[in-house]
Amino acid sequence: MSGSATTPALRLAELVRCRTVSAPDERDEAEFERFRATFARLYPRLHAELELTTFPGGSLLFRWPGASAEAPLVLMAHYDVVPAPVEQWDRDPFAGEIVEGPLGLKVHGRGTLDDKGSLVCVAEAVEQLLAEGVTPAHDVWLSLGADEEVEGHECRRVVAHLEGLGVRPWLVSDEGGAIVDDALPGLTGHSAMVATVEKGITNVRLLARGGGGHASTPSPDGATARLARAVVRLEENPAAPSLSEPVLQMLDVVGAAMPLPVRLALGQARRARRPVAEVLARVSKETSSMVRTTMAVTRLSGSPADNVLATEARAVVNVRLAVGDDREQLRARLTRLLKGLDVEIEAIEGNDPPPVSRTDNAAWAHLGRAIAALEVPGEPIRVVPYVQTGATDSRHFTRISDAVYRFSPLKMSRAQRDSIHAPNEWVEAAWLDRGVAFHRALITGERRTAPSSPSPRFVPHR
Repeated sequence: MSGSATTPALRLAELVRCRTVSAPDERDEAEFERFRATFARLYPRLHAELELTTFPGGSLLFRWPGASAEAPLVLMAHYDVVPAPVEQWDRDPFAGEIVEGPLGLKVHGRGTLDDKGSLVCVAEAVEQLLAEGVTPAHDVWLSLGADEEVEGHECRRVVAHLEGLGVRPWLVSDEGGAIVDDALPGLTGHSAMVATVEKGITNVRLLARGGGGHASTPSPDGATARLARAVVRLEENPAAPSLSEPVLQMLDVVGAAMPLPVRLALGQARRARRPVAEVLARVSKETSSMVRTTMAVTRLSGSPADNVLATEARAVVNVRLAVGDDREQLRARLTRLLKGLDVEIEAIEGNDPPPVSRTDNAAWAHLGRAIAALEVPGEPIRVVPYVQTGATDSRHFTRISDAVYRFSPLKMSRAQRDSIHAPNEWVEAAWLDRGVAFHRALITGERRTAPSSPSPRFVPHR
């Protein structure tokens, strides 16, 4: 099937074959080197004509000099991926197969959606424009991360480097939302979900201490029992849902396209925040995560042996802080919840939610016009701001830009979104071509001034 595939699909398939797995206990630097060598071979003009700065962990920062260094554009992607146990997949996750699907050709494998697919769209657009002799009106920077899946420490270095050069991005575009046709029940047509903010990511370490001893003579209320009760208490007491300003923005946009009864209900969202938030909390796990801080116990440890009582039992709770929440409030809430259980909060490590990016500016309007390049006749795409529940490297750029947007120009079904960080990830080849068109428009499209007065979708930066 690969013979009829377009160039972006063929190149993505080749890059998927590089096993750039990034995990605390799994990372093969030879595979990262192989990716960089393959990437340079596939995109020779990009490497020959752009200025490249490399970082110790393998992240790449390209500068494409434009007619002006003012108001630069930053295009982001990352080439590391999460592990993919082959026994859980229908196909080899690193074979980079191009197969026939119900909607046409698709590229199968780890990273096709997160995030090598977007990386190929960026690189393909730049390579094409260089071949056409295009010089952008403003500098274009490509920030390609090598450790996004393990906290993205290198992106901090990239931002510090740009800050040292005095670079203040006019617009930053990274992975995030996608083109979906099921954003909310009752909403028809395609929606481009563009995150103007992402939730904070924090890991809480809980510790219960015990006396240890032989498992044949256990004492009541041991360390593991008390830790288990703490886990259950967290599960049974989720944070209350609430509507932040970015979620209200989302409702403003989608409400106008909803059936009349729903449109009228959403029109009252600003006056009835709690009831609407409670409804969204029940609609789906995605909308529930948008309107509340979530806590998920991801790791548990206890005794080192089957017949030994634990002297220490630990749990790691992965917390995604909602907009308006922070680590200080989280600590106070956990202290109340765990009262009387004799379980310690050993550490709270991570970040509060970053600042919300603006939607009353020229950069947001420019992004919307570029999204129009994804349309086909008869299939308009509405642009919907929203809160992203996952973390991206772009959060570090909010230090030097108030226009940081998270959007992958690829159509993703519910099943595809569920495959991110899970088995059987794939992308439609045709949408890679559209993603290239999106990035071409983002680079070459005319930049117009923002409205003279704030739009109804205005979001303050701080």
